[in-house]
Amino acid sequence: MWILYDSVAAISSRSGAPFLIVRFENTQRTLGWSITKPGFCCTREVVWLEVRNADLTPHVDPVEFLKKKLASRGLSDAAAFMTSREIGRHHISQSRIGSVIATCLATVGLTNGERIGTRRGQKVLLPGTINTLVHVSHSLSAGAFVESVSIATQARTAAVMETNPDRGGPAITGTGTDCILVAAPEGNQLESCAGLHTDLGEAIGAAVYDATYAGAMEWNAENREDGPNSKTSEGAL
Repeated sequence: MWILYDSVAAISSRSGAPFLIVRFENTQRTLGWSITKPGFCCTREVVWLEVRNADLTPHVDPVEFLKKKLASRGLSDAAAFMTSREIGRHHISQSRIGSVIATCLATVGLTNGERIGTRRGQKVLLPGTINTLVHVSHSLSAGAFVESVSIATQARTAAVMETNPDRGGPAITGTGTDCILVAAPEGNQLESCAGLHTDLGEAIGAAVYDATYAGAMEWNAENREDGPNSKTSEGAL
């Protein structure tokens, strides 16, 4: 499946288990904590690898496992996430504010839910994760990149909290293994800030919130404890 957006650097997503691939027309600068390209990096491809618990047994190095899988598909230079969420269940949202276009693609699993500032007492055997890619149409300064990651994190957290099912405990704010990556085109005219009051911050927030909200609602519906189809759809990272 290919999806094309009329952003400055068009995004195409191709889904074919076990990979979900986002390929940009041109190299993008990135900031985040993807497994293979943490911190400030550059890439033309962002990849989700779908895995199962059986793939990541205690003796398996997850980073090496991921690198081998990427190499087998000629994707060694990609920024990459791992998830056991079915990659066909990803969610995409796009927001346009002024001249800014922000596009978010996210996979959402919440088994490994955590609340910031609290200590989890019981180990969860089937952790989940939220993997978020947000692309913006404008080039960003280092400071704007950092601020964009902050906005994306706020948007993800708001969406998770507002979709929490009432299970008698405090609302979770994310999971223990969430990853976020912000991508933007290379260029000389750089946006210097991305606060909530800017077109850039507003567009990022809307795109990430909407994609995460949709993903969380779908995951909650699949995993209702009293539902006829109750199941855990996240079985690893």
